[in-house]
Amino acid sequence: MTKFTDLLWEQTLPIYEKIKLHPFNQELQKGSLPPEKFRYYIYQDSLYLADFARAIAMTGTRAANSHELLDFLEFAQNAILVERALHLSYFKEYEIEFDSGKGPGCFAYTNYLLATSAFEPYEVSVAALLPCFWIYKKVGDHIYANQTTPNPYQNWINAYAGEEFAHSVQKALNICNQLAASASEQTRQRMIEAYITATKMEYLFWDGAYKLDGGFGLYGLGC
Repeated sequence: MTKFTDLLWEQTLPIYEKIKLHPFNQELQKGSLPPEKFRYYIYQDSLYLADFARAIAMTGTRAANSHELLDFLEFAQNAILVERALHLSYFKEYEIEFDSGKGPGCFAYTNYLLATSAFEPYEVSVAALLPCFWIYKKVGDHIYANQTTPNPYQNWINAYAGEEFAHSVQKALNICNQLAASASEQTRQRMIEAYITATKMEYLFWDGAYKLDGGFGLYGLGC
């Protein structure tokens, strides 16, 4: 029997292929990504993770049982710990001192997740959060398997291709499948739409980092 998440993957496979082949990930895989682009990506990722943790926690409070609530609280804690680790390691190593705030890609993605977790049904919110787990795991595995070594970004690659992260991803997939199995057809369709939207946001996030999309101030929209 086809799992609901298999359907989600099939629906967004073209977007994933674009993410995998994006110059940011191709150059990171080869170790040739310019440091300034990686620095900007890490800065944006730290801003993203702070709001991602909030969206996860809000979603978890609406879980139907204590098992899922605990899973989501663990997801949120892990996101916060990763965000803190970025500051303690990468921020120091790469001397990151940005203060421009979120770029357009990060801003759009985090606000979409926060709005979804606050106003959409629990099932839809879970589907919207899934790409950040699943897409990152898939990209991390691909880069790990095809990387040029030695690679200056080895620590990042190892983190997303590791077993600990894989365990969290599988938990998120299982929850999504369980929810879809008992959801109405209308809710399932909204879950699909939310997953597709968030997957598109994943692409925009990497694209913005590669283009150094700056903050809104660089677009003539600052105060």
